Amino acid sequence: MRFVDLGAIQDELGDELEAALLRVVREQRFVGGEEIRTFERAFADWLGAHEVIGVGNGTDAIELVLRALGIGAGDEVLVPANTFIATAEAVAATGTRPRFVDVEPDTGLLDLDSCAERIGPATKAVIPVHLYGRMADMRAVGAFAADHGLRVIEDAAQAHGARRDGVTAGTAGDAGCFSFYPGKNLGAFGDAGAISTADPEVAERVRLMRDHGRRGRDRHDVVGRNSRLDTVQAAVLAVKLPHLERFNAERRRVAECYRALLPAELLDHRGGPEGSESHHLFPVLVDDRDGLAAALKERGIPTGVHYRAALTHTGAFGDGADPCPAAEERAERQLSLPIHPHLSDQDAAHVAAAVAELAVPAPIS
Repeated sequence: MRFVDLGAIQDELGDELEAALLRVVREQRFVGGEEIRTFERAFADWLGAHEVIGVGNGTDAIELVLRALGIGAGDEVLVPANTFIATAEAVAATGTRPRFVDVEPDTGLLDLDSCAERIGPATKAVIPVHLYGRMADMRAVGAFAADHGLRVIEDAAQAHGARRDGVTAGTAGDAGCFSFYPGKNLGAFGDAGAISTADPEVAERVRLMRDHGRRGRDRHDVVGRNSRLDTVQAAVLAVKLPHLERFNAERRRVAECYRALLPAELLDHRGGPEGSESHHLFPVLVDDRDGLAAALKERGIPTGVHYRAALTHTGAFGDGADPCPAAEERAERQLSLPIHPHLSDQDAAHVAAAVAELAVPAPIS
C-alpha cells in the first residue's frame, strides 16, 4: 500500500503522457509556446475562471500575486498558522509581514474571529488556505474582506476542484494560487503552479513579472523574475486535467469509506456537502500520533503528518508570533491516512479497521 500512488496514474495514462512528452521534444520548444497557452485555457475553463497564468510553482504564485497587488514592505497579511510554510514564505519574500491567525478547531481552516482580533492598520490582505482539499467559507471571507478593505488571495494548492456554495476554489477571491507538485490532485512531473484571476490588470502584471518583466523580446517594463511554467509540465498537466474530476471522485469514495468505518471521535469534521471536497489529504485527530503512525507502519500502512508544527512554533516564524492554540493543538494530533484515486475499498477498510483498533482519540477542544 502507498500513501500516494503516482505510479498507478502514470500506468493508466502512460501512452498519452509519452506522446505529449515526445511532441515537446520533437518541437524543441521547451520554454513557452502553445503547450502553455493550451493548458492555461483548459484549466481556466475547468475552474470557471476568467484567466489562468502558469508559473514556476505554487509558492511563486502567491508571491507574484502579492507583488501584482502592490503589497510589500510595511504591510501585513493575515495567514493561518495551520498550513505548509510556503504560504508564509511567499508573504515574507515580498517584505510583507505574515500576521498569523488561528484556525477553526473542527476544520483546520481560517478562523475569521481570530482575523478580526489581529487585523490592524497595516493589514492589506488575507490568505484563506483551502487545506486538505476543503474549501474555506469564501462568502464569509469575502464579506470580512469587504468590511475591512482587504484583498483576498486564495491558497488553493491542495484544493483542485474543491467547491462550496456553488463556487470553485481559486475563483472566489482577487486571485487563486495553485501548486502542481507531483503529489497534488493535479500533479506535474516536477514543480509547477498557476494563478487564476478575474482581474485583467492582475493577470497582465503577473504575466510580466513571471518572465523578467518582459513585454516582447527586448522590452522590460518592470523588475520581474524567472517563474515561467515549464513546457514539459504544461504538456503533462494538459493530459491529466481531463481525468481530474474522475480522480477527485475516487478520492471522495475513499473518504466516504473512512467516514463510514472510523469512529466519529477520530474525525475532525464530517465533511461538507457531497462532492464539495477534493480530499487531497484525509486527517484524523488522535493522541499519541507518532505512536499510532509507528504501529500502522508495522502493519504496512503508510501515513503522513500535515503539519508537525504550527507556523507559530517554527524557527522561521515563531519569534514574537501571536499564539494560535487551535492550530498548535492540531499540529500535535493530526495524522493523514492514505488517500488516492487507486486505493481500493478493501484497502481503505483495512486502514480504517487498524486505526479504529489502535488509535487513542483526541477530543476537539
